[in-house]
Amino acid sequence: MTSTASSPDTRQGQAAEERQPSSWQHRLRRFGYAARPRGDVRERLVPPYARPGDRLWVALGVPRQLSEPLVRWSGWLGPLAVALVAGLLRFWNLGSPKDVIFDETYYAKDAWALIHKGYELSWPDKINESVIKQGSDIALPTDPAYVVHPPVGKYVIGVGEWLFGFDPFGWRFMTAVLGTLSVLMLCRIGRRLFRSTFLGCLAGALLTVDGLHFVMSRTALLDQVLMFFVLAAFGCLLVDRDKARARLAAALPVGADGIARPDAYVAHTLRLGWRPWRWAAGLCLGLAFATKWNGLYIMVFFCLMTVLWDAGARRVAGADRPYLAAVRRDVLPAFVATVPVAVFTYLVSWLGWILSPSDGSGGYYRNWAATDGKDSDWSWLPDWLRSLWHYENKVYDFHVGLSSPHTYQSNPWSWIVDGRPVSYFYESPSPGVDGCPADTKEKCAREVLALGTPLLWWAAAFALLYVLWRWFFRRDWRAGAIVCGIAAGYLPWFMYQERTIFYFYAVVFVPFLCLALAMMIGAILGPPGSSERRRVVGAAASGVLVLLIFWNFIYFWPIYTGQAIPIDSWRSRMWLDTWV
Repeated sequence: MTSTASSPDTRQGQAAEERQPSSWQHRLRRFGYAARPRGDVRERLVPPYARPGDRLWVALGVPRQLSEPLVRWSGWLGPLAVALVAGLLRFWNLGSPKDVIFDETYYAKDAWALIHKGYELSWPDKINESVIKQGSDIALPTDPAYVVHPPVGKYVIGVGEWLFGFDPFGWRFMTAVLGTLSVLMLCRIGRRLFRSTFLGCLAGALLTVDGLHFVMSRTALLDQVLMFFVLAAFGCLLVDRDKARARLAAALPVGADGIARPDAYVAHTLRLGWRPWRWAAGLCLGLAFATKWNGLYIMVFFCLMTVLWDAGARRVAGADRPYLAAVRRDVLPAFVATVPVAVFTYLVSWLGWILSPSDGSGGYYRNWAATDGKDSDWSWLPDWLRSLWHYENKVYDFHVGLSSPHTYQSNPWSWIVDGRPVSYFYESPSPGVDGCPADTKEKCAREVLALGTPLLWWAAAFALLYVLWRWFFRRDWRAGAIVCGIAAGYLPWFMYQERTIFYFYAVVFVPFLCLALAMMIGAILGPPGSSERRRVVGAAASGVLVLLIFWNFIYFWPIYTGQAIPIDSWRSRMWLDTWV
């Protein structure tokens, strides 16, 4: 009989979770959890992309020498095609309504002042009509203005005004650009997240036809700028995740059979080096924070998410104490690459205000340190820093105490179901005026309503439940990432339910709702290896849902773009009493 000493222990070098299923795996099996089959650990760390098939091109009779490059470049051609459609929709008649709508009355004028003076100015009341008539020729005010949002978003809006002038097209240009680019980014993010070009493009297409994202892309408000930087930060962290896991996979030992196996020593000790994509994420998070302060909450959520990703990678690589390994090797570099970078970015964004005169003729509160704050215990700090800190403290008091009633304010509980959208613009033109058909018996309605495409949002409510189940019971990191994106933009508002808040703040997490819906549609289509009948039924159900969402967007198109429609047609689109 062969002695046990001569039989090698094939379990050496494997992670504890591979040798014996953990207790949570046993508990979750009752909810449908099934552990993944074990193979080359490199494919578990960095799963390969699904290669698109060429059946469509063959069916269309496209020659192979042409179809092969199309298949090879589909990862970019598909997203670019979706983004092109999104851009055409968003730039169509962008200057209409030719008016200062909703909060453009603040940000369009602040942006014009910033690009000319470096700080916001106090505009006279009821000057909007003069702005529309005079445009770039209007005289700038002289007094500084007290504003409650950082300057980056207004600088972004100001770029369009600098290029095209001080008019509706100019101040909406950059939000339309960012709205289009966010669709392209979401296609690529979805592709990387799901390892599927189709699902990535589907997520981008859903964002293209979301009414809230569409309206925000055509309005000079800060929240669309915030959404863009948040999505960009998420994309950077997603690329960083793949790069770091690829580096970890490359360091694992490979057996004689060519298969890499987990190694506890490598998983615990490997330093992942300089991670430029994480630094880029820190820059984007800083720009988000310097657009609106709720970007700070998003930074906290994303930093926690990326550290958990690192712990998960080390667990797959063989670490028996992955969270300890992540704390030792990853937490400090993650902090340095995000928080200090974001704070520095925020301070730089105030450079125009910092460089303005401190004799009372510069930015608001710029002279505080030299006047009211001259006897402070912190007088050893630079005057600009103390003045800025005082300014920020006053802004914080304003934000937490804002409770003045507003017609269109809403509770965050109602956002997911489109409970209370915001009307940015409304007028009732007479027949034959402003596009109202001359044969109309009553007046028409022209409205720009910030309303998420209802069928998309109602389906996304179910998709949110699906990804929560998928994350909690199936341990799917992709669902967890989507949940993190939604939670980061949504949950903080529940702490301020007494504050005056609006539904359009939800545009920050709309891309993640689209990812959730794309993931649910992918599940409806059926997993790889499904029977032909399962695929046909899944494709039919998914196709009907997507087509209904597209139709819903087209149906609401007039009240997204301010088209004049008969009042009865407008009433037929007010599905809920709270939309009026």
